[in-house]
Amino acid sequence: MNHTLTPELTEVASVADSVETPLSNSFLRLQKFLKRKVGEAIVDYNMISDGDVVMVCISGGKDSFTLLSLLTLLRERAPVNFRIIAMNLDQKQPGFPDHVLPAYFESIGVEYKIVTENTYKIVKDKIPEGKTTCSLCSRLRRGIIYRTAKELGATKIALGHHRDDMIETLFLNMFFAGKIKSMPPKLVSDDGQNVVIRPLAYCSEKDIERYARAMDFPIIPCNLCGSQENAQRKQIKNMLRDWDARFPGRIVSMASALKNVVPSHLADNKLFDFVGVDRTTEVEQGDIAFDAPDLPDLNRIPEGSVDASAIPIRIWNEPL
Repeated sequence: MNHTLTPELTEVASVADSVETPLSNSFLRLQKFLKRKVGEAIVDYNMISDGDVVMVCISGGKDSFTLLSLLTLLRERAPVNFRIIAMNLDQKQPGFPDHVLPAYFESIGVEYKIVTENTYKIVKDKIPEGKTTCSLCSRLRRGIIYRTAKELGATKIALGHHRDDMIETLFLNMFFAGKIKSMPPKLVSDDGQNVVIRPLAYCSEKDIERYARAMDFPIIPCNLCGSQENAQRKQIKNMLRDWDARFPGRIVSMASALKNVVPSHLADNKLFDFVGVDRTTEVEQGDIAFDAPDLPDLNRIPEGSVDASAIPIRIWNEPL
Protein backbone atom coordinates (compact mmCIF):
# COMPACT_ATOMS: atom_id res chain seq x y z
CA MET A 1 0.00 0.00 0.00
CA ASN A 2 1.35 3.45 -0.91
CA HIS A 3 1.12 6.23 1.68
CA THR A 4 1.53 9.96 1.25
CA LEU A 5 3.73 11.17 4.09
CA THR A 6 3.55 14.44 5.97
CA PRO A 7 6.43 16.91 5.44
CA GLU A 8 7.90 15.76 8.77
CA LEU A 9 7.95 12.15 7.57
CA THR A 10 9.21 12.59 4.04
CA GLU A 11 12.72 12.49 2.61
CA VAL A 12 13.22 15.17 -0.01
CA ALA A 13 16.30 13.25 -1.10
CA SER A 14 14.13 11.51 -3.65
CA VAL A 15 14.05 14.66 -5.74
CA ALA A 16 17.78 14.27 -6.23
CA ASP A 17 17.73 10.71 -7.53
CA SER A 18 18.70 11.93 -10.96
CA VAL A 19 21.45 14.33 -9.88
CA GLU A 20 24.04 14.53 -12.63
CA THR A 21 25.76 17.90 -12.62
CA PRO A 22 25.76 21.06 -10.50
CA LEU A 23 23.69 22.71 -13.25
CA SER A 24 20.85 20.16 -13.36
CA ASN A 25 17.46 21.14 -11.94
CA SER A 26 17.45 18.18 -9.56
CA PHE A 27 20.82 19.22 -8.15
CA LEU A 28 19.72 22.82 -7.71
CA ARG A 29 16.64 21.66 -5.79
CA LEU A 30 18.82 19.45 -3.60
CA GLN A 31 21.29 22.27 -2.97
CA LYS A 32 18.47 24.63 -2.04
CA PHE A 33 16.99 22.06 0.32
CA LEU A 34 20.33 21.43 2.06
CA LYS A 35 20.96 25.16 2.42
CA ARG A 36 17.57 25.54 4.06
CA LYS A 37 18.18 22.65 6.46
CA VAL A 38 21.56 24.08 7.46
CA GLY A 39 19.96 27.51 7.85
CA GLU A 40 17.26 26.07 10.08
CA ALA A 41 19.81 24.35 12.31
CA ILE A 42 21.88 27.53 12.59
CA VAL A 43 18.82 29.54 13.62
CA ASP A 44 17.31 26.92 15.93
CA TYR A 45 20.51 26.58 17.96
CA ASN A 46 22.00 30.06 17.46
CA MET A 47 25.12 28.48 15.99
CA ILE A 48 26.64 31.50 14.27
CA SER A 49 26.54 35.13 15.38
CA ASP A 50 27.70 38.39 13.88
CA GLY A 51 31.49 38.64 13.92
CA ASP A 52 32.11 34.94 14.50
CA VAL A 53 35.22 33.25 13.17
CA VAL A 54 34.12 29.76 12.15
CA MET A 55 36.85 27.15 11.80
CA VAL A 56 35.46 24.42 9.55
CA CYS A 57 37.25 21.12 10.11
CA ILE A 58 37.90 19.39 6.79
CA SER A 59 38.89 15.72 6.81
CA GLY A 60 38.62 15.24 3.07
CA GLY A 61 35.38 13.26 3.34
CA LYS A 62 32.00 13.99 1.77
CA ASP A 63 30.49 15.43 4.96
CA SER A 64 33.10 18.09 5.67
CA PHE A 65 33.34 19.11 2.00
CA THR A 66 29.55 19.52 1.91
CA LEU A 67 29.59 21.52 5.14
CA LEU A 68 32.21 23.93 3.80
CA SER A 69 30.34 24.32 0.51
CA LEU A 70 26.99 25.07 2.15
CA LEU A 71 28.38 27.47 4.75
CA THR A 72 30.21 29.37 2.02
CA LEU A 73 26.99 29.67 0.01
CA LEU A 74 24.96 30.73 3.04
CA ARG A 75 27.48 33.37 4.04
CA GLU A 76 26.77 35.25 0.81
CA ARG A 77 23.19 35.99 1.92
CA ALA A 78 23.36 35.55 5.69
CA PRO A 79 21.90 38.25 7.95
CA VAL A 80 25.18 38.34 9.90
CA ASN A 81 28.82 38.69 8.94
CA PHE A 82 31.17 35.85 9.80
CA ARG A 83 34.55 34.59 8.68
CA ILE A 84 35.27 31.05 7.52
CA ILE A 85 38.63 29.32 7.92
CA ALA A 86 38.94 25.79 6.56
CA MET A 87 41.24 23.68 8.69
CA ASN A 88 42.78 20.30 7.89
CA LEU A 89 44.96 18.16 10.14
CA ASP A 90 47.58 16.20 8.21
CA GLN A 91 48.32 13.30 10.55
CA LYS A 92 51.06 11.93 8.29
CA GLN A 93 49.15 8.79 7.41
CA PRO A 94 50.91 6.74 4.72
CA GLY A 95 49.67 7.68 1.29
CA PHE A 96 47.83 10.83 2.40
CA PRO A 97 47.74 13.18 -0.64
CA ASP A 98 48.77 16.36 1.15
CA HIS A 99 48.49 18.45 -2.02
CA VAL A 100 44.77 17.81 -2.59
CA LEU A 101 43.17 19.98 0.06
CA PRO A 102 45.41 23.07 -0.33
CA ALA A 103 44.76 22.98 -4.08
CA TYR A 104 41.02 22.69 -3.50
CA PHE A 105 40.92 25.52 -0.95
CA GLU A 106 42.88 27.73 -3.34
CA SER A 107 40.50 26.88 -6.19
CA ILE A 108 37.41 28.02 -4.28
CA GLY A 109 39.13 31.02 -2.68
CA VAL A 110 38.59 30.08 0.95
CA GLU A 111 40.96 31.00 3.76
CA TYR A 112 42.60 27.87 5.16
CA LYS A 113 45.09 26.41 7.61
CA ILE A 114 46.90 23.08 7.23
CA VAL A 115 48.25 21.67 10.50
CA THR A 116 50.82 18.89 10.31
CA GLU A 117 51.19 16.58 13.31
CA ASN A 118 52.50 13.01 13.14
CA THR A 119 49.78 11.49 15.29
CA TYR A 120 49.90 8.38 13.10
CA LYS A 121 53.27 7.41 14.60
CA ILE A 122 52.05 8.07 18.14
CA VAL A 123 48.99 5.88 17.63
CA LYS A 124 50.96 3.06 16.01
CA ASP A 125 53.51 3.13 18.83
CA LYS A 126 50.85 2.88 21.55
CA ILE A 127 48.13 0.66 20.04
CA PRO A 128 48.92 -3.06 19.50
CA GLU A 129 48.73 -4.34 15.94
CA GLY A 130 45.22 -5.39 14.97
CA LYS A 131 43.49 -3.23 17.59
CA THR A 132 41.24 -0.29 16.68
CA THR A 133 43.16 2.98 16.69
CA CYS A 134 40.18 5.33 16.28
CA SER A 135 39.70 6.18 19.97
CA LEU A 136 43.24 7.41 20.64
CA CYS A 137 43.47 9.02 17.24
CA SER A 138 40.29 11.02 17.83
CA ARG A 139 41.49 12.22 21.25
CA LEU A 140 44.78 13.42 19.79
CA ARG A 141 42.98 15.06 16.88
CA ARG A 142 40.52 16.80 19.19
CA GLY A 143 43.31 18.35 21.24
CA ILE A 144 45.06 19.66 18.15
CA ILE A 145 41.81 21.09 16.78
CA TYR A 146 41.14 22.95 20.03
CA ARG A 147 44.67 24.33 20.10
CA THR A 148 44.47 25.45 16.48
CA ALA A 149 41.12 27.16 17.02
CA LYS A 150 42.66 29.19 19.83
CA GLU A 151 45.66 30.11 17.67
CA LEU A 152 43.40 31.26 14.84
CA GLY A 153 41.08 33.20 17.12
CA ALA A 154 38.14 31.01 16.09
CA THR A 155 34.96 31.50 18.09
CA LYS A 156 33.19 28.44 16.64
CA ILE A 157 34.43 25.02 15.51
CA ALA A 158 32.20 23.53 12.81
CA LEU A 159 32.14 19.74 12.41
CA GLY A 160 30.58 17.73 9.59
CA HIS A 161 28.44 15.33 11.63
CA HIS A 162 24.97 14.98 10.14
CA ARG A 163 21.53 13.81 11.26
CA ASP A 164 22.28 10.12 10.69
CA ASP A 165 25.49 10.36 12.75
CA MET A 166 23.43 11.74 15.62
CA ILE A 167 20.88 8.91 15.42
CA GLU A 168 23.63 6.27 15.15
CA THR A 169 25.25 7.70 18.27
CA LEU A 170 21.92 7.61 20.10
CA PHE A 171 21.52 3.89 19.39
CA LEU A 172 25.17 3.15 20.16
CA ASN A 173 24.73 4.69 23.60
CA MET A 174 21.43 2.90 24.22
CA PHE A 175 22.64 -0.50 23.04
CA PHE A 176 26.18 -0.51 24.40
CA ALA A 177 26.42 2.16 27.14
CA GLY A 178 22.96 2.15 28.72
CA LYS A 179 22.44 5.88 28.10
CA ILE A 180 20.01 8.01 26.12
CA LYS A 181 22.68 10.28 24.68
CA SER A 182 23.51 11.53 21.21
CA MET A 183 25.67 14.15 19.49
CA PRO A 184 24.33 17.61 20.36
CA PRO A 185 24.08 20.18 17.56
CA LYS A 186 25.99 22.64 19.73
CA LEU A 187 28.19 22.24 22.80
CA VAL A 188 31.12 23.70 24.68
CA SER A 189 34.42 22.02 23.82
CA ASP A 190 36.20 19.82 26.36
CA ASP A 191 38.75 22.55 27.08
CA GLY A 192 35.98 25.05 27.82
CA GLN A 193 37.46 27.52 25.35
CA ASN A 194 35.43 26.86 22.21
CA VAL A 195 31.89 26.28 21.03
CA VAL A 196 31.48 23.28 18.71
CA ILE A 197 28.65 23.38 16.17
CA ARG A 198 27.18 20.80 13.79
CA PRO A 199 25.33 22.73 11.08
CA LEU A 200 24.48 19.51 9.19
CA ALA A 201 22.36 18.30 12.13
CA TYR A 202 19.18 18.35 10.01
CA CYS A 203 20.76 16.86 6.85
CA SER A 204 20.55 13.19 5.92
CA GLU A 205 23.56 11.21 4.78
CA LYS A 206 21.71 10.23 1.60
CA ASP A 207 21.32 13.86 0.58
CA ILE A 208 24.94 14.62 1.44
CA GLU A 209 26.15 11.67 -0.63
CA ARG A 210 24.19 12.90 -3.64
CA TYR A 211 25.42 16.46 -3.19
CA ALA A 212 29.06 15.41 -2.87
CA ARG A 213 28.79 13.16 -5.90
CA ALA A 214 27.35 15.94 -8.04
CA MET A 215 29.93 18.46 -6.81
CA ASP A 216 32.73 15.98 -7.56
CA PHE A 217 34.67 16.86 -4.42
CA PRO A 218 38.24 15.48 -4.28
CA ILE A 219 37.34 12.89 -1.65
CA ILE A 220 40.21 11.44 0.37
CA PRO A 221 39.70 7.87 1.70
CA CYS A 222 39.25 7.64 5.46
CA ASN A 223 41.01 4.26 5.79
CA LEU A 224 44.56 5.33 4.99
CA CYS A 225 45.63 4.44 8.53
CA GLY A 226 44.54 0.84 7.97
CA SER A 227 42.07 0.90 10.86
CA GLN A 228 38.73 -0.81 10.39
CA GLU A 229 35.41 0.94 10.91
CA ASN A 230 34.04 0.46 14.41
CA ALA A 231 32.09 -2.79 14.23
CA GLN A 232 29.34 -1.59 16.57
CA ARG A 233 28.79 1.64 14.64
CA LYS A 234 28.76 -0.28 11.36
CA GLN A 235 26.12 -2.61 12.79
CA ILE A 236 23.95 0.35 13.81
CA LYS A 237 24.44 2.06 10.44
CA ASN A 238 23.32 -1.09 8.60
CA MET A 239 20.29 -1.41 10.85
CA LEU A 240 19.22 2.18 10.21
CA ARG A 241 19.72 1.89 6.47
CA ASP A 242 17.60 -1.25 6.44
CA TRP A 243 14.85 0.55 8.36
CA ASP A 244 15.05 3.52 6.03
CA ALA A 245 14.57 1.26 3.01
CA ARG A 246 11.72 -0.76 4.50
CA PHE A 247 9.97 1.90 6.57
CA PRO A 248 10.14 5.35 4.89
CA GLY A 249 9.83 8.14 7.43
CA ARG A 250 11.15 6.18 10.42
CA ILE A 251 14.56 7.89 10.45
CA VAL A 252 12.97 11.34 10.12
CA SER A 253 10.66 10.52 13.02
CA MET A 254 13.60 9.44 15.20
CA ALA A 255 15.40 12.68 14.38
CA SER A 256 12.31 14.60 15.48
CA ALA A 257 12.29 12.60 18.73
CA LEU A 258 15.69 14.04 19.62
CA LYS A 259 13.99 17.45 19.82
CA ASN A 260 10.91 16.25 21.70
CA VAL A 261 12.05 14.77 25.01
CA VAL A 262 9.54 14.39 27.85
CA PRO A 263 11.55 13.75 31.06
CA SER A 264 8.42 13.07 33.15
CA HIS A 265 7.70 10.06 30.94
CA LEU A 266 11.11 8.44 31.20
CA ALA A 267 12.75 7.17 34.39
CA ASP A 268 15.68 9.45 35.24
CA ASN A 269 15.39 10.94 38.75
CA LYS A 270 18.03 13.52 37.86
CA LEU A 271 15.82 14.98 35.13
CA PHE A 272 12.47 14.68 36.89
CA ASP A 273 11.58 14.42 40.57
CA PHE A 274 9.73 11.11 40.57
CA VAL A 275 10.35 10.68 44.29
CA GLY A 276 8.42 13.86 45.01
CA VAL A 277 5.44 13.04 42.77
CA ASP A 278 2.08 13.21 44.53
CA ARG A 279 -1.52 14.03 43.61
CA THR A 280 -0.70 17.74 43.17
CA THR A 281 2.19 17.19 40.76
CA GLU A 282 1.66 18.50 37.25
CA VAL A 283 3.43 16.60 34.50
CA GLU A 284 3.81 17.37 30.83
CA GLN A 285 1.33 15.51 28.60
CA GLY A 286 -0.47 14.08 31.63
CA ASP A 287 -1.36 10.45 32.36
CA ILE A 288 -0.98 8.18 29.34
CA ALA A 289 -0.57 4.95 31.28
CA PHE A 290 -3.77 3.50 29.85
CA ASP A 291 -3.68 5.20 26.45
CA ALA A 292 -2.59 3.81 23.11
CA PRO A 293 0.34 5.70 21.54
CA ASP A 294 -0.80 8.77 19.61
CA LEU A 295 0.63 7.90 16.21
CA PRO A 296 -0.25 9.38 12.81
CA ASP A 297 -2.69 7.37 10.69
CA LEU A 298 -0.97 7.35 7.31
CA ASN A 299 -4.10 5.93 5.67
CA ARG A 300 -6.05 9.09 6.47
CA ILE A 301 -3.60 11.65 5.10
CA PRO A 302 -5.23 13.35 2.06
CA GLU A 303 -3.75 12.53 -1.31
CA GLY A 304 -1.41 15.23 -2.57
CA SER A 305 -1.06 16.88 0.85
CA VAL A 306 2.73 16.73 0.74
CA ASP A 307 4.80 19.54 -0.64
CA ALA A 308 8.51 18.68 -0.51
CA SER A 309 9.31 22.39 -0.41
CA ALA A 310 6.94 23.10 2.49
CA ILE A 311 9.64 23.57 5.08
CA PRO A 312 9.67 26.55 7.46
CA ILE A 313 11.88 29.34 6.17
CA ARG A 314 13.78 31.39 8.70
CA ILE A 315 15.95 34.47 8.28
CA TRP A 316 18.92 32.32 7.30
CA ASN A 317 17.06 30.76 4.40
CA GLU A 318 16.55 32.29 1.00
CA PRO A 319 12.92 32.73 -0.10
CA LEU A 320 11.28 30.33 -2.52
